[in-house]
Amino acid sequence: MMDGFTDTLKVFLDGVGIFFIVYLIGYSTFLFASVVVGSITLFQEERKRKLRNILATDFYIPISIVVPSYNEEITVVSTVKSLLSLDYKSYEIIVVDDGSKDDTSQKLIEAFHMHQVQMPIRRQIPCQQEEFVFLSTTEKVRLTLIRKRNGGKADALNMGINAAVYPYFICIDADSVLQYNSLTNIAKPILENENVVAVGGCVRPCNGVEFENCRVKKYRLPKNLLACMQVLEYDRSFLASRILFDKFNGSMIISGAFGLFRKDVVISAGGYDTRTMGEDMELVVKLHDYCVSNGLPYLIHYAVDAICWSQVPESYKDLCKQRRRWHVGLFQSLYKHRRIIGSTKYGALGYISYLYFLLYELLSPYIEVFGVLTMAIAYMADLINVTFMLLFMLIYAVYGAVLSLTAFFARIYTADLHTTGRDMGKAVLLCLFEVMVLRFGLAFVRATALIGYKKKKHVWGRIERKKIDLR
Repeated sequence: MMDGFTDTLKVFLDGVGIFFIVYLIGYSTFLFASVVVGSITLFQEERKRKLRNILATDFYIPISIVVPSYNEEITVVSTVKSLLSLDYKSYEIIVVDDGSKDDTSQKLIEAFHMHQVQMPIRRQIPCQQEEFVFLSTTEKVRLTLIRKRNGGKADALNMGINAAVYPYFICIDADSVLQYNSLTNIAKPILENENVVAVGGCVRPCNGVEFENCRVKKYRLPKNLLACMQVLEYDRSFLASRILFDKFNGSMIISGAFGLFRKDVVISAGGYDTRTMGEDMELVVKLHDYCVSNGLPYLIHYAVDAICWSQVPESYKDLCKQRRRWHVGLFQSLYKHRRIIGSTKYGALGYISYLYFLLYELLSPYIEVFGVLTMAIAYMADLINVTFMLLFMLIYAVYGAVLSLTAFFARIYTADLHTTGRDMGKAVLLCLFEVMVLRFGLAFVRATALIGYKKKKHVWGRIERKKIDLR
């Protein structure tokens, strides 16, 4: 009887082992291809920049910058000051205070000498009612503050779109800093092709970075080790999949921290969905769906040289809250637009991008947790070669670490940043820990993210903020 159970368990574990080998080979191959394509693209863009093979900067598209904020009194003034220093000729800034409980609005009113105005807002997209509107006419561009009833980040973004004067708008988080040339760089794809309806920017952690006039004055890795590992993670993520998906119009996400959109198309598609936590991804997938369903020629691009510097969590508790929210948003977006999967109507988006996000993003934490439990069962049943298992995991970790370091150093070189030998050593040492420890810790967090998410679907994701080092 016991022998029969052991044989059955062995067959089961053999099947699980084959599945994981295929799964890891698939992910490793994709990651390798992504990093190679991403690195080549970065070096090509750097070469073009050095040869001045770029569009003439005399052409600009007017842009509305929407800054949704909730309890951002610590960072919002610094963010707006940085936006006023951008090297761009035609833009406006709209800060939407989503019913903050702190002094977010008052800080802005005092810092920029704003005065209250009666400004009718045409609601082309539904959103909560505004409470008051303030305007500043003393700055180089139009600066508007709209205080509204609390409705969540997506609702605040919809208010900003309704109030926007210009045909294109940018969304930026209230704890972020745009690099001085970011607007110019993110607008280039639209100047090159009129069918572009959205452009994603590159988000990099600003923890530990010093700025002067929206330029990086001093670049160094954060002292906080958790933030430091996120630098490696961000560089791998933005260098890898986003550049590769961009090659076949398969981008499914534009970070909520920095993205450019064509206003009329977004309004026609219905704006941001206030019922989802992942409003940034949901909007991009919705734009794909809307344009394909209506037979509209369109492109969604990624601008590798449009840089937004944003704060990342420095405590594990805040990081877990952020990743739970991201995972719930991913689930909501994929489930809502599930008809895309495998559909030839959507091209590579349906059978490459969607499958990637389903298998290697949404389901990956459950697969990884299941894998750990399976190894524990196999060990207790004495059905595993421990030496081989450890060697296999080490090889996989080194492989992932090498790709992370490749992405990190490619970013450093092509962005003309300078780092110290100490930071290089820190990156090398932490990359293994990030792949082997942090990744599995966050896998468990993401695996439990869907528990009770409906109760908090309109709650802003709050993390502890610090003042950004601006000069």
